[in-house]
Amino acid sequence: MRRAIPTTRLEAVAQRFELDVSYAARRPWVPSRGQFARWAAAALAPAGRPVALSVRVVGLARSRSLNARYRHKDKATNVLSFSGVGTAPDGRQHLGELVICSPVVAQEARIQGKSLPAHWAHMTVHGVLHLRGFDHETRREFVKMAAAEIQILDRLGFSDPYR
Repeated sequence: MRRAIPTTRLEAVAQRFELDVSYAARRPWVPSRGQFARWAAAALAPAGRPVALSVRVVGLARSRSLNARYRHKDKATNVLSFSGVGTAPDGRQHLGELVICSPVVAQEARIQGKSLPAHWAHMTVHGVLHLRGFDHETRREFVKMAAAEIQILDRLGFSDPYR
């Protein structure tokens, strides 16, 4: 049985969490701002200072152009993470920006037999963990990051994304 994250913990994170969401693509289905906020807050480390994060939902062309420019891969991808500027004079930590490609996430969910909300939650958590310094370039890094993803997603009520 999955345990939901206690509301008080999410509320505590939410009080120190600023989220900006913009939609350049809304098909076939995209999460609401509230869903993104819940998933991102669950992936944030308990922070003593306020955190700011941006999420951009894009289509294939924009994802492909950003992936080509910054990762030198000429194809659309599920999520890109761009680190923020650090701590602002007002004390907020600008964690960064997630760019999530709606059509790629939908296609992956369909191929992997996952629900759209489950895969969107995974991509959001995955992206936030990248912004927190996690990576998966080596086997050791992958195991550590995957374990964190599985734990966070379980607390959110989602199954292991790697099964």
